[in-house]
Amino acid sequence: MTLPDTAATPVGDDRTFQVDLRGLVDLLSHHLYSSPRVYLRELLQNAVDALTARHSLEPGAPTGAFGIRLYADGSVVRVEDDGVGLTEADVHTFLATIGRSSKRAERIAEQRGDFIGQFGIGLLSCFLVADEIHVLSRSARTPDAPAVEWRGRGDGSYTVRTLPASARPRPGTTVTLTPRPDAGEWTRPVQVHALARHFGSLLRHPVTFTDGTGGTPAPVNPEPAPWAVTYPTPGARSRALAAYGEDVLGFKPLDTIELDLPAVGLKGIACVLPETVPAGRRHGHRVHVKGMLLSEQAEEILPEWAFFVRCVVDAESLRPTASRESLYEDDTLAAVRDALAERLREWIARAAASDPDLLARFLQVHHLAVKSLAVHDDEILRMLLPWLPFETTDGHATLDEFARTHRTVLVTSSVEEFRQVAAIASAAGLGVVNGGYTYDRELVHRLPEIRPGASVADLDPATLTAHLDPVDRETELAAAAYLARARDALAVFDCDVALRSFQPASAPALLVDSREARHERTRSQLAREQEGGVWGDILGALRQEAPRAQLILNQLNPLVRTAVTITEPELARTSAEALYGQAAMLSRRPLRPAESSLINRSFLDLLAHALRKDS
Repeated sequence: MTLPDTAATPVGDDRTFQVDLRGLVDLLSHHLYSSPRVYLRELLQNAVDALTARHSLEPGAPTGAFGIRLYADGSVVRVEDDGVGLTEADVHTFLATIGRSSKRAERIAEQRGDFIGQFGIGLLSCFLVADEIHVLSRSARTPDAPAVEWRGRGDGSYTVRTLPASARPRPGTTVTLTPRPDAGEWTRPVQVHALARHFGSLLRHPVTFTDGTGGTPAPVNPEPAPWAVTYPTPGARSRALAAYGEDVLGFKPLDTIELDLPAVGLKGIACVLPETVPAGRRHGHRVHVKGMLLSEQAEEILPEWAFFVRCVVDAESLRPTASRESLYEDDTLAAVRDALAERLREWIARAAASDPDLLARFLQVHHLAVKSLAVHDDEILRMLLPWLPFETTDGHATLDEFARTHRTVLVTSSVEEFRQVAAIASAAGLGVVNGGYTYDRELVHRLPEIRPGASVADLDPATLTAHLDPVDRETELAAAAYLARARDALAVFDCDVALRSFQPASAPALLVDSREARHERTRSQLAREQEGGVWGDILGALRQEAPRAQLILNQLNPLVRTAVTITEPELARTSAEALYGQAAMLSRRPLRPAESSLINRSFLDLLAHALRKDS
């Protein structure tokens, strides 16, 4: 048996992917880049990287010897740099091959950390505003190298030719775009200048702009970053940083925190917002990488609890994503986030130790942010819990003040519960804190950790009712018939009725009814309705004795004293329903449909009774 010669059997031809450049540009514009304006950032970025390579080639060159020049007159946009330039071989390798970047070449692989970009698709962004890109370059690596011209078109075709050295006397690269008519929004001279300042205001190389009118070139980045400047006094430095933050971020900061992480080459400022922001609402931060603006909305550079600041930073070692409009989530970014969080903690600690006025202003605005931090940070908890404001029966007060006045600090589990009992608890001398807001209940329970001897307990309805004075036996017996009718009227709400005396006398009734109790009664009702079914078995297994609500009538109130003397059954029933409805509304909790209906019906019945009596 003869085996087939597999070596001679063709298994397929090797092919090369064909790239539709127009489709690729459309993909970039709709899914990678947020706006066509990034074309100028990419050109500036390529120029900066070329200058970085030139400086590594000529380390002895004086600072400012090489720069970038922008030109726009409405008909063309041109970016010229004095960078390392390209040879003809470089042009064929890097400009004509999509996805390959000279910054990844082996000869500079050890220097790639010095470059802003890490991807070879930046030049394609120019096709977002132009149908043709013209590149003229001369390499500084080979002194006698000719100039090289590359013309790329949006249909995917390109041409390359060499020119005499006189076509570009000095090394470097010039990129020229002829904008499409529909790209005027991004290529007008005034817009090009604005974009250059937007993206390149902190670049370390000199950048100038000319609009073709013959005027003096305008500097794009005339001043270095304020944190890179030496000031005569700490106060002058602080004022300069605050003024920069206000100019860039658009608000006058409550305070400015200087940021400096030498390990990753990060410098900048964190500006404390002067107004309260909702918990969890993260602001974007202005992040530059090696001077080039990466993003104005980089949320990932700070932890979620730090929503009380906005940052402006410039970093050397952070890694941008492919679009270069956000940061790549890696170990370096995680370490930076932790380090910046520690700087914010240090600022809070300094304010607590040395600037109580600043701390008071900060906590007045951002106490919720600090509470969220204190829950997870024992050091912040120890420093600031005594200073944090809480809603209490004594008004808004710090826990330190409140604990001095009340031997036992009671805390409610909800805002609704606090509102039900606040006035009566205050009149009874009980110290109650509203624990219904985010973090508050947990923090109040940790008070004994920083104030030994302080006592904290959850508010129990029995605790409150125990502080209400019982009425004398004679009054109780006289009101017994009315109370019986009231209990019958309110049985539909699983509500008991009692008569007590308490302050303030202006409060006719107190409705003691927790959210948990209402949920348990609802579950029990479902179980009764589902008796015998599968759900009935499940709910029955969960059933426990449902706690009843309690309507406590105030004998000191004139309305109640009159009501308990009513002997007419229907009027007694209606008045009890009206008292229940009033107490439910005063608790400021959401009313159930049946309660809303009861309130309307009881007042209509009272009006009808009054009209019958008058007639």
